[in-house]
Amino acid sequence: MILNQATDYAFRAILYLAGQTRGKVVEAQAIARQQVVPMRFLLKIMPSLIKAGIVKSQRGVGGGYYLAKDPKDITFLDVVEAVEGPIAINRCLVDEKYCSKHGAPTCQVHRALADIQGILVLELKSHNFGDLQH
Repeated sequence: MILNQATDYAFRAILYLAGQTRGKVVEAQAIARQQVVPMRFLLKIMPSLIKAGIVKSQRGVGGGYYLAKDPKDITFLDVVEAVEGPIAINRCLVDEKYCSKHGAPTCQVHRALADIQGILVLELKSHNFGDLQH
């Protein structure tokens, strides 16, 4: 499993905004330039981060982006889910109907993958952007 490039760019943008003074509005070009993110990708990613309540935007002259909450309250899981959607390492963990064997609740593989997914989610939740500022 590989997180997509958009998620990597989102991590960079959030990390950059987390390093700014709280509430400081940063132009998209500054984020793109400082974090080496293509502008077209940044502009594609930011609406997902806004919709997830991670980032806010300000329009007009002097407009740009700023964090909607404290960096310590933004986890890696928040960013991954904002860009890629809910974590699911196998289809049967999204919906048991996807199992062609129809055995998801009793399937040993299903249970093992559910455990692995749970650990991944907990790890992503345990890392936040406030911790990266120290």
